[in-house]
Amino acid sequence: MAEFVLRKLPGAEVQGVVSTTPDTAVVFAPTVVKTPAIVVIVVWLWRLVVGLGRAVWRHPVVCALAGGTAALVVLLGWRDALVVWGGLVCAVSSWAGLWPEAGMRWLVWPALSWWRWVWVYRRKWRSVVAVAGLVRVVRGRGYAPDLVRVVSDRWVDRVTVRMLDGQDDTEYAERSPGLAHGFGAVNCRVSSLRPGWVTLTFPRRDALVRVVPARPFPRRPDVATVDVGMDERGRPYRLKVHGTHVLIAGATGAGKGSWLWSVVRGLLPAAGEGLVELWALDPKLMELSFGLELFDRYAGTPEDCAELLEAAVAVMQERAGRYAGVRRSHEPSTQDPFILVIVDEVAFLTAYQRDRDLKVRIMAALATLTTQGRAVGVGVLAALQDPRKDVLSIRNLFPDRIALRLDEAEQVDMVLGDGARDRGALADQIPRDPSDPSVGAGVAYVRLENAPEPVRVRAAYVSDADIRQMVLRYSVVSEAV
Repeated sequence: MAEFVLRKLPGAEVQGVVSTTPDTAVVFAPTVVKTPAIVVIVVWLWRLVVGLGRAVWRHPVVCALAGGTAALVVLLGWRDALVVWGGLVCAVSSWAGLWPEAGMRWLVWPALSWWRWVWVYRRKWRSVVAVAGLVRVVRGRGYAPDLVRVVSDRWVDRVTVRMLDGQDDTEYAERSPGLAHGFGAVNCRVSSLRPGWVTLTFPRRDALVRVVPARPFPRRPDVATVDVGMDERGRPYRLKVHGTHVLIAGATGAGKGSWLWSVVRGLLPAAGEGLVELWALDPKLMELSFGLELFDRYAGTPEDCAELLEAAVAVMQERAGRYAGVRRSHEPSTQDPFILVIVDEVAFLTAYQRDRDLKVRIMAALATLTTQGRAVGVGVLAALQDPRKDVLSIRNLFPDRIALRLDEAEQVDMVLGDGARDRGALADQIPRDPSDPSVGAGVAYVRLENAPEPVRVRAAYVSDADIRQMVLRYSVVSEAV
């Protein structure tokens, strides 16, 4: 019986023991061992040193301000310290006015990070994670994840968390809506860059509310990546097009054309140098035909589209034969330019194609291009409305995928992969206003092959006037298949 009693937790009622005092429960009380005072002092000093070091590492600017103020008051007195502080404030203000970007980076954002850490996250951390179900109770003691650091900028807060042993990032992704509501954010995205750590991104302001104008033409031809718009932190976003295939999915009016034309616009200088060829498949005859003169080859009817795809396969196979045993990757040149096959609505050529023979030819060519083309410099940029498997069975052959506004929550994982929506890719919640088509148009979540965490981006709006300007500046002699 003694062994059974010792297994009880402090304060737990002991079962099966007869008490000599009526109506009194027998509880287990642990043995109290008196700790020497020197041990307590050493432990508290160690905690103080560790806490100060952690504070300096997490918030260097605020700690420097506090430490400098204390030192000035001790050395000079509060009056002289106030004078010195006034001079420092004037000097720093002048410096920040002359170099605002440096001032924001080294002063404003670190101070804002400290304030958000103290007032928003540290103050409510334990209660929010407890209600969200991220606290664990072991032997009567509660354990909460450690709030390590908060880094704020103009648009978002990035909160670094050290997870409890045994937790994983999928658990945080499943509870991201509760975390977002708990800390007053619109949403929360979860990413993990190393084991045991997770980063929670809480947007404070939406940098993608306004329409992004068409990006300027590149000064130098660039084939690898193109500037297509802006990410959620207000930075230019460059999309990789060479050495990959890209699938764009979005409902009607979601802004697929913004992505297609932004890619075309970014590649035009390289196309002008002969390093890129743009092949367009436009079965709807509405979108890409407006800039017909920009494409080296163009096809509109299903028969022409099938022939154009088979021509791309022939080029791919010819290059593969020449490259075999000589090289393993493609370098764009005027002899072997990068060929980008752009398909505006691929479902018109696959699921909605009534001619069975044409459908088989098109699917075979697309499957061949998406499995073998990128190594020899033939890429596919395809757009579609319905991402279901029966509409495009080869969607998993596209390494990079873009999800614009979708009609159903299940479609998000169809496009971006399993778990993408739990990680914050809420493509089904992108706003839409029938009275204002620009609301939410071009906003998408991008998931790249080597970066599983989705990134929120808005593609630039390329207007009809911009396309006319592109045609006047970079028109080529178009060849119809």
